[in-house]
Amino acid sequence: MASDAAAEMAARFTAVVGEVEREVGRVMVGQRDVVRQVLTTILAGGHVLLEGVPGLGKTVMVKTFGQALDLKFSRIQFTPDLMPADIVGTNVIAEEPSGARRFEFQPGPIFANLVLADEINRATPKTQSAMLEAMQEKQVTVGTVTRALPKPFFVLATQNPIEMEGTYPLPEAQLDRFFFKVLVCFPKVEELSEIVRRTTTGFESEVTRVATGEDILGLARLARDVPIAGPVTDYAVRLLTATHPKDSPSRKVNQFVRYGASPRGLQALVLAAKIRALLGGRFNVAFEDLREVAYPALRHRFFLNFEGEAEGLSTDDVIADILESVPTGAH
Repeated sequence: MASDAAAEMAARFTAVVGEVEREVGRVMVGQRDVVRQVLTTILAGGHVLLEGVPGLGKTVMVKTFGQALDLKFSRIQFTPDLMPADIVGTNVIAEEPSGARRFEFQPGPIFANLVLADEINRATPKTQSAMLEAMQEKQVTVGTVTRALPKPFFVLATQNPIEMEGTYPLPEAQLDRFFFKVLVCFPKVEELSEIVRRTTTGFESEVTRVATGEDILGLARLARDVPIAGPVTDYAVRLLTATHPKDSPSRKVNQFVRYGASPRGLQALVLAAKIRALLGGRFNVAFEDLREVAYPALRHRFFLNFEGEAEGLSTDDVIADILESVPTGAH
């Protein structure tokens, strides 16, 4: 009976996710891995950092997710002159019919379920700190009053990896708040043809709302109930500790990494692996689930030293070496 219930829950999970992906696919061309990773982040209750050059449809994809999931959507275009009050809101003077005046809070665009933070690395550190509280605590503080953000609450941030002029690189503490860092790649040739067809003709596609915020919260609770065996948890721990230099089994980590990933990386690994298991129709986590989610879960959580940057390495190169160096079984 227990196995039947688990199979039924896994089937329900995959059915809802499949419907959402189909609706997003009505607008988005290709990028299936990106769509799956963004949806994994949403189901985990986390935030995602989308990195890619302009014009790849990142904004359109996020907006489409908001339509398919029946979530309140807002977009914040980050610029160097953007102030924290422009994001979280401010107190304004309101005049009552009697003529009396009082302060009234006017909420900013952060008060939404799905917030697109476009070019987040263009904001100054002062504005980025306001985003940090919202992302971590799911609340904002204006003056002396702390206000909770609506549930569910997700930040999908974008940044351009090429254009660095006039930007403020995200500090390590804020990068660590992102559940996944997803790389948005350039479309394939056949996908470019379909993009042109859809965007230069009278093509229109209606996006149907297939899930609510409550549905997403329910699926998130279901994902956390997926069991993970002790040896699989141990493997996740060894993957994380392998990102730390000096004692790592990975040669590249010991030579090229400045410091390793935080415990949040382990939480992201395990929770993302649970969601991947459910999407595969399984109610248990396998070693392969951890290996597949290692790249988006860890690539932004550890940092290369000067020698690694001089060699032109990426954190993905280091993760590949970690996956080769860390065995699935116990030592």
